Amino acid sequence: MSTPIDNRNFLAPTGFKFVIDRARQVSYFCNQANIPQLDLGVATQPNYLNDIPVPGDKIDFGDLTLRFLIDEDLGNYMQIQKWIRGLGFPESMEEFNKFESGKTLPNNRNIGGYVKKGDDIYSDGTLQILNSANIPKYQINFKDMFPTSISTVVFDATDTDIEYFTAEVSFKYSIYNITDNRGTPL
Repeated sequence: MSTPIDNRNFLAPTGFKFVIDRARQVSYFCNQANIPQLDLGVATQPNYLNDIPVPGDKIDFGDLTLRFLIDEDLGNYMQIQKWIRGLGFPESMEEFNKFESGKTLPNNRNIGGYVKKGDDIYSDGTLQILNSANIPKYQINFKDMFPTSISTVVFDATDTDIEYFTAEVSFKYSIYNITDNRGTPL
């Protein structure tokens, strides 16, 4: 007995929208996102003939990677740069102390406005998956995201065609959940 197919439309790679609560400019120019992989750990049960693999008890979530067009003011690129720099305190102990107190550095350089305590270093994000009519159908909600890397931007005076710059940013997060557009888990 065969089962009827209710929906014969395919999922389109362009049917998405990504929103990062803390980096709205990156969200606006986002042109690529992924649903990260899940890896279930495997335990091995010893056996005198052959070891038997059994499902483990921990899931490893892959990185969330976004690609976005860089605006000419570097606004969206700098949102991520400042976030990473604020988390890592790359230059000096003075920068560390001023960052924690929320002050501005000499020459009015602000180091990102992110406080390295508790929930202030994280942001939530949502990947909306759109149907064939470009209406949100599913949401993938990422909890406690923080950036771990941002790609290189290479300027090249020998390029003959103009291709606008994009940057790729990788995030770690605690978990993601997939829901329908009403928030009901799938």
